[in-house]
Amino acid sequence: MSKDRLIIFDTTLRDGEQSPGASMTRDEKIRIAKMLEQMRVDVIEAGFPIASPDDFEAVKAIAQIVRESTVCGLARALDKDIERAAEAIKPAASGRIHTFIATSPIHMQNKLRMEPDAVVEQAIYAVKKARNYTDDVEFSCEDAGRSEFEFLCRIIEQAIKAGARTINIPDTVGYQIPHVFGDMVGRLIQTIPNADQAIFSVHCHNDLGLAVGNSLAAVMQGARQVECTINGLGERAGNASLEEVVMAIRTRPDVFPVETRIVTQHIVPTSRLVSGVTGFVVQPNKAIVGANAFAHESGIHQDGVLKHRETYEIMRAQDVGWSDNKIVLGKHSGRNALKTRLQELGIELATEEALNAAFSRFKDLADRKHDIYDEDLRILVLETEAHQATDTYELVSSSVCSATGETPNALVVLKVQGQELSAEAQGSGPVDAVYSAIRAITKETADLQLYSVNAITSGTDAQGEVTVRLEKAGRMVHGHGADTDIVIASAKAYVDALNKLVTQDEREHPQHSV
Repeated sequence: MSKDRLIIFDTTLRDGEQSPGASMTRDEKIRIAKMLEQMRVDVIEAGFPIASPDDFEAVKAIAQIVRESTVCGLARALDKDIERAAEAIKPAASGRIHTFIATSPIHMQNKLRMEPDAVVEQAIYAVKKARNYTDDVEFSCEDAGRSEFEFLCRIIEQAIKAGARTINIPDTVGYQIPHVFGDMVGRLIQTIPNADQAIFSVHCHNDLGLAVGNSLAAVMQGARQVECTINGLGERAGNASLEEVVMAIRTRPDVFPVETRIVTQHIVPTSRLVSGVTGFVVQPNKAIVGANAFAHESGIHQDGVLKHRETYEIMRAQDVGWSDNKIVLGKHSGRNALKTRLQELGIELATEEALNAAFSRFKDLADRKHDIYDEDLRILVLETEAHQATDTYELVSSSVCSATGETPNALVVLKVQGQELSAEAQGSGPVDAVYSAIRAITKETADLQLYSVNAITSGTDAQGEVTVRLEKAGRMVHGHGADTDIVIASAKAYVDALNKLVTQDEREHPQHSV
C-alpha cells in the first residue's frame, strides 16, 4: 500500500534564528542551507527578507545556490513584505512566499487592532498579491491554536479561493494538546469546502514540551506538511524538532500513513553544524542527536544490546549519522586524507585557501592532541570558516598564573587592526582574569550573558568547546572557540563574539527589526 508523502518544511534559518542569541551570518546560513538540501528537505524557509538588508541578501543567496529544495521567504500580509520576499526568492529554481496574519481574538484585538472582517480582507489581498509573483503561496493563521474554529474555516476558505496552495495551522504559543490539536486540524480539513485544493501544514511550538506530539497528531488527521527545525531550535522553548518528527515516522511505519524523503544519515552532521553556528549546545539526553541518545551505561542494558541490539535500541545509530567515532587521522596524515575525510562527513570547503587554512589548523591540533576524531574535525572547520582576515581583534597569546590561595593573573596580547596590544589583569578565576585583560585592551563593555563549556570528545587531551553570548544595547551575538587548553578556548570564544559586535556581519535580532 503506497503512502502519502509528508512535506518537511525546515524553518531553522528563520524561526530557529529568532532564538535569542542565535542570529546567523549570510555565509553561515548558506552552509546550513546546503546541508538541508543534502538532507533532501522539501522546503527551506531561508529567512524573513523584510527584517533587514542582511536577511534579504541571505535569502537571495540561498535562492541562487539551492536547486533541489524549494526556497521560501516569510512575509507579513503587507505590500512591502511580500514585494521584498518576492525579490529575494526570484533566483530560486522553486520559490515560495509564506504570508501570514494573526487570527486569534487576543491577537486581532491587542496586536493588530483590526476587526475580523478586515483581517479576512487583508489575508485575501496578501495571498492574491503573492500569487502575482509565484504560484507557490503559503498562508498561515498566526495563533491558530487559540483561534475560533468558525473564523478559521472562514479565513482559510477565502485564502484558498485567493490562490493559497498550502494552509498552515500554527500553534504559535505552544498552547495545544495533541489529541485536541489533531482533532482541530482534522475537522478543518473535513469542514472547509475547498480544503482538497490545498495542503494543510502545522507549525508547533514547544512551550509545553508537546510540539512534536502536536505535529504528529495533526499528521494522523490529514496534515501533509510539518514545519520544524534542526535540534528543535526556535523562539522561547523552540519548535518541533525535525529529527524527532522524521525518525518517529520512519521508526513507526505501522502507525503513520506517510513517509518522508529525508536522507536521515545527514541528521547528526547537520545538528552539529547548527549547534556550532548558533552556539546552542545540544543537551546530552536530546532524542536522536544527543550524545547519550545511543549510549548505554546500565549493565542490564549493555548486556541486552550486546546480545541483540534491538533489545534496547529502536533505531540504528548509523541511520541518523552517528559513526563509531573511529580515529582516522593523526599528525602524519596529509592534505588529501583530511579533504577525503571531510567529504565523507558531508563537509565541503569552498576554496583551496579554505582547505589550506583547515589543514594548517589540523596540523597544529595534531601536534597537541594524539587522536583526531570526527567531532574535532567539525569544530576545526567551523573555526576556520568563522575566522575572517578582516577581524578587528585577533588573539596572539594568553598566559595565566593561577595557584592555590593566590588571585589568578592573566597577560593577554591581541592584534587590533594590525597592531599588537597587551594588558594584564586579575580575576576570580583564570578565565575571568583573561576576560578582564581582553576588556582592558578592547574597551568593550558588552555584558556576558552565557558562558558554556563542552568537551568535544573523551579523554584528558580532549578539546574544550566554549560558547559565549554577549549583549550590548539590546543586540546579542555569540562567540565560539575550541582548544585543548580550556582557558585559550575561552579567550578565542570571547574574541570571536567581540568581532561580531564590531562588524556588520551579524544583523539585528529579527524581532527588533520589524
